[in-house]
Amino acid sequence: MRQELMSLPKTLAEDVARNLVMVAKLLDDEPEQAYQYARVALRLASRVAAVREAAGFASYAVGKYSEALAEFRAARRMTGNSDLWPVMADCERGMGRPERALAMAGEPEVQKLDRAGQVEMRMVAAGARRDMGQADAAVVTLQSPELASHSIQPWTARLRYAYADALLAVGREDEAREWFAKALEADQGGTTDASDRLAELDGVEFVDALDPEQEADDGLKPVAEPKVAEPKVEEAEVEEPKVEEPKVEEAEVEEAEVEEAEADAEPEAVEPAVEELQSDEEPEDAEDEGQDDDAEDSAEDVEPTKAEARPEDQAGLPEKDGDDS
Repeated sequence: MRQELMSLPKTLAEDVARNLVMVAKLLDDEPEQAYQYARVALRLASRVAAVREAAGFASYAVGKYSEALAEFRAARRMTGNSDLWPVMADCERGMGRPERALAMAGEPEVQKLDRAGQVEMRMVAAGARRDMGQADAAVVTLQSPELASHSIQPWTARLRYAYADALLAVGREDEAREWFAKALEADQGGTTDASDRLAELDGVEFVDALDPEQEADDGLKPVAEPKVAEPKVEEAEVEEPKVEEPKVEEAEVEEAEVEEAEADAEPEAVEPAVEELQSDEEPEDAEDEGQDDDAEDSAEDVEPTKAEARPEDQAGLPEKDGDDS
């Protein structure tokens, strides 16, 4: 890779190298970010085989098998190397073409692979068999001298794990448990979940003490009892006023009706009486006032009249007597 990068301008080579370093660093734990760095490196130097290979592995890690296969093919054309043959076959599996992956397992390129590459190709072929519904054939495909070897190689744990999984798929649970244990023994780097598979077969369930979801579930358990009791108290509290409310309303309605009836009856009885009193009293008052005024006026008029009339009355008396005679 260094020789390929040296063919680039210094600044460009440094930028490409930094992106490739980030791809290698993030590929296992943060594949999405690794994929983004790989795309940057690919835009900067698409004619460098190392860049095409890194882009292929980044695409493979995020499940973009079509892109990965294209990048691997380009890298193989540039280098003429067959080391990528097993992963290219696995991309065919990922694209839903297990028969092509199985055909690649019988190609002459497999003979050019080293021992690790051949073991990898065997596992890909066994996976293709299982994809095609040939579970028993997958078990037979994995049976090899590398599987029976007691030496620990970088690929030993993965090979034993694949064989144990294939056995479990055909119902050979006891043998599967034995090979999961052997895979765990060889898995020094923690590349498989053999321990979890063993626990699952043994019926053991692990609980993460720091799992917030588990803590939340545990915290909800003591609250179960009050939750059952609360509705009873609420129902009792709600039922009591429901019985009393209609009575209060009926009493209020009856009082209101009585008050309305009295209010309607009183004006009818009182108003006519008031009118009669007014009609009777007003004339009397008026007559009294008139009489008083007339009396006062007559009193004023009578006194002088009497004084003036006395001589006339005296003079007139004989006239009456004479008329009578």
